[in-house]
Amino acid sequence: MAIQRYIYQHTTPITFWSAGLIILGFLNTWFVHLGYLTNTAWIIASVIAAAPIVLRAISALKAKVFSIELLVSIAVIGAFAIGEFEESAIVTFLFLFGSYLEQKTLAKTRGAIKSLTDMAPTTATLLAANGTTSEVDVDDLDEGDVVIVKAGGQVPVDGTVTSGSGYVNEASITGESRPINKQSGDSVFSGAIVESGTVQIKATQVGDETTFAKIIELVEEAQDTKSPAEKFIDKFAQYYTPAVLVIAILVFVFSRDLRLAITVLVLGCPGALVIGAPVSNVAGIGNGAKNGILIKGGDVVDSLAKVDTLVFDKTGTLTTGKMTVTNTQSYTTDRTLLAGVAQVEQTSDHPLAQAIVQHLNAHLTDNTGTMTTETVKGRGMIGTWQGAPLYVGNAKLLTENDISLTAAQLNDLHAMQDDGQSTVLVGYQGKLAYILGVADQIRPEVPAALTALKRQGIKHLVMLTGDNQATADAVASSLAIDEVHADLLPADKVTFVKKFQDQGRNVAFVGDGINDSPSLATANIGIAMGGGTDVAIETADVVLMQSSFTALNHAVGLARKTSANTKQNITIAILTVAFLLIGLVYGYIYMASGMFVHEASILVVIFNAMRLIGYHPRVAKQQPVTKQQLATN
Repeated sequence: MAIQRYIYQHTTPITFWSAGLIILGFLNTWFVHLGYLTNTAWIIASVIAAAPIVLRAISALKAKVFSIELLVSIAVIGAFAIGEFEESAIVTFLFLFGSYLEQKTLAKTRGAIKSLTDMAPTTATLLAANGTTSEVDVDDLDEGDVVIVKAGGQVPVDGTVTSGSGYVNEASITGESRPINKQSGDSVFSGAIVESGTVQIKATQVGDETTFAKIIELVEEAQDTKSPAEKFIDKFAQYYTPAVLVIAILVFVFSRDLRLAITVLVLGCPGALVIGAPVSNVAGIGNGAKNGILIKGGDVVDSLAKVDTLVFDKTGTLTTGKMTVTNTQSYTTDRTLLAGVAQVEQTSDHPLAQAIVQHLNAHLTDNTGTMTTETVKGRGMIGTWQGAPLYVGNAKLLTENDISLTAAQLNDLHAMQDDGQSTVLVGYQGKLAYILGVADQIRPEVPAALTALKRQGIKHLVMLTGDNQATADAVASSLAIDEVHADLLPADKVTFVKKFQDQGRNVAFVGDGINDSPSLATANIGIAMGGGTDVAIETADVVLMQSSFTALNHAVGLARKTSANTKQNITIAILTVAFLLIGLVYGYIYMASGMFVHEASILVVIFNAMRLIGYHPRVAKQQPVTKQQLATN
């Protein structure tokens, strides 16, 4: 065991010692001509280089696996038997050198994981109750602890800013390189970098429970999860290697040419075929991790590449999830009346009221103070402004208080409602004063991203929402959604997902990872735009940490590129074997040259896969969002 461990630990020096001995043999042959020096150098090179190969073959046989190393080991023994020391030395060196280059290039494809791991914080500045600070290991932190992070420092926990402010770079978690201003009450992630300012953070998740730790763990697991192509190749290799052995034996039996039989063993090594699929998988998932896209395994990559139908939740997915005032129709010259509207709405916690207060506070400076109001259930609210009743609510509230709308005002109201806006009417002194349109705005990048997704091969875009039909239709028409269904409960969304699947579609559901969990789990692929929530990470197959459609476009394109890259590598491997066999039949390929081509093919598929590391989709030109799109909910 000690010898075996020593050989494994020194495989790289053995590889280069072997190269030196081979060169020595050739130099002696060409220039020096010292007796048996050439063959002696090649024999030693063969023996030392064959040692790790034979040991791996024996280990595989103990596990009842016929490995590539077994084919090479038999070929080397055969070459010794016929005195082809030059061939055996070159074959063993090329095999070890190919393995060495494999390890180096594969390490680069796993660079995203290594960079994430290296970025994991190890210490934290803990703030004690008495105001003193101390440097502690992150593993010693508990939920509820308060830590201080200064400019240039790394956030050691998931938590909430309790004091201070600063710009925080969350690229390691979300892929978003732009620093984000964090103030009291804002959430922060472990692994983020405070680029300026000083913040105090109360820990909500520590250690292995932080979002950053979960990302590292899940991406590591994902890179080890095999795609259908890898699983097929593994099963194929179980039969392929023994088949090559049988073919080589048959070649020897019928031709009595041991050299030819040994060459068949060398050329039959399925190295490029075995390595081609996993290296594409590793590179693709690594690219996703680097860009804030968590893809949970090679099988997910394969399934996402086949998706032809994207089903979206509306609120928080296609839209921002935040209600804002998008339209104001005025029928009075008294602008101060809006201050009264703001005071009425300040007494309500309804989302429409809060959106109006925020909008009016941004435009007025005289809407301070409080007002006594009366809530009329299902209608709205009534306050008093400058001695007269002020009505803020729906049309029924105004009608019941003898305020009627003109034909023109009714047209304005219906037009806003048809655009999907929620409307709030303001009545004062017997007349309609304002109509305020409130809407959940469409994300600005959505129109261009949906166009890009169509260009990438997505055939059907569907929106499922619990909102009313008019609002849903307005969003769908402004975004060129192919199919829309409204007034749905979470269970109804699952029913539609299953219906699409029954129609033979490959369905990906895109939601916020919270109330859409059933649909995320039911679809062929669940894609969560949840900004790293626990539910999103646990339920979805793909998590977009940025919660953006740009990331969705990247994820779909990356999956298709990775799937195509895997097929390219398999094709390269098969063509290489065909080339070698044809070359052998016609006498152009020999043992050493065959092994050289074999190892070269392995590097070709690795370098081909490494192109995925730098993949980034073509950015669709973002169209300006129209007034109608801003007004839709």
